[in-house]
Amino acid sequence: MNVKDGLPDYLYAGARAMVILHDHHLRSCFEMWKRAKRAGLALPATADPDYASLETLLLHICACARGYMVWMCDVLQLPDPGIEPAPGKDTMAAEANDYIDHLAMRWQSPLAGVPEDKFGRPEYESRWKVKYCVDAMLEHAVMHPIRHEFQLEELLKKSL
Repeated sequence: MNVKDGLPDYLYAGARAMVILHDHHLRSCFEMWKRAKRAGLALPATADPDYASLETLLLHICACARGYMVWMCDVLQLPDPGIEPAPGKDTMAAEANDYIDHLAMRWQSPLAGVPEDKFGRPEYESRWKVKYCVDAMLEHAVMHPIRHEFQLEELLKKSL
């Protein structure tokens, strides 16, 4: 699925761009994750449960993609975007393609009717207690898979 297929007109073109970029980078990150999986990459030891395995990392990335849109809809008082929770860690890898397509479909329209001025002010507290305006959360959502893709690429280089 291409997120652009069925993408409605947006009042704020910046939000539309971020939705497209999020989908692009989430899919790119998943491709890197698959490379890491094929290579048998072991993540460095850490106390962070999201890094316990490649499967838990993929679950973290996809669950966050859901969480960002749910949070934005919540603070903007929009309807629930209808994004299903991410599959469990034991099935995440097998279901990731379908789940990423589901994310793309459910990310398409929630922000389309929101005027530009609602994206910059006010700021709202995130679930991890950092304040973001909606535009900054969109940017954070785009950067999240980019950061993990970069991390996996760096770890793969070191492992070769």
